Amino acid sequence: MTKTSLAKQNGFSRSSLYYHKKLPLKDWALKIKVEETLHKEPSYGHKRLSDHLGIGKYRILRVMKIFGIKPYRRRAKKPWKKAGNISFSFPNLLMKEFPCQPNKIWVSDFTHLNFKGRVVYLATVMDIFHREIVGFSVMLSHGVSLVINALFSALNQRPPPDIIHSDQGSEYTSKSYVDLVELFGIRISMSRKASPWENGYQESFYNQFKVDLGDPSRFESLGELMYAIYQTIHHYNRDRIHSSLKTSPQKYLKSYHQTMQRVS
Repeated sequence: MTKTSLAKQNGFSRSSLYYHKKLPLKDWALKIKVEETLHKEPSYGHKRLSDHLGIGKYRILRVMKIFGIKPYRRRAKKPWKKAGNISFSFPNLLMKEFPCQPNKIWVSDFTHLNFKGRVVYLATVMDIFHREIVGFSVMLSHGVSLVINALFSALNQRPPPDIIHSDQGSEYTSKSYVDLVELFGIRISMSRKASPWENGYQESFYNQFKVDLGDPSRFESLGELMYAIYQTIHHYNRDRIHSSLKTSPQKYLKSYHQTMQRVS
């Protein structure tokens, strides 16, 4: 079967089969430069990054969109405090490690949804090679159990990755979480303080997820909201076209495995 017929059979463009072959290392190298610049100049947008790095603004913008990188913007306070007393400190391994295959690097974070005067918390784990949400957890509190349950959800279906990345929120620096991750032999990576773009994958996902989910308070019960969250994530993984992949995460992963089988 030719690559053209393979792509047509699976419902995505032939060019998407080549994305990780043509530009990944150049894009990743530019991603690192952008993140390093934002660490020093957090308010720079793509135009000033272009001037600073001497690289075309459209290329800068494209890479920022691919990796979910956004300049720092002062926002209203969140209804919880993610940072606490840091028990552990870990380097950002994503500044050096490249996601060259599935199940190598996972990223984790959580967000909140307002539901009829209550706050519902959603924690997710994403494989950044194909952007699939491989595990998630929904709770009415944001303690360490929220992020641990999301991790168990992912590990229940897949072997441990090489690296898991998060911010330095107190949930992720707690002894319970760190001990669990290290028990599975996973290396821990964390964004630097005040550098939200270093976990832009999840930020980008949450922005679109909330649009697709719609107003949480339109549901009659918490159970209906939970079901809608599950369905929205399922649709994102299986059917929704990802702007960087040009297909859905699961279809992209399927095409990758088929291509690897043909090469071998």
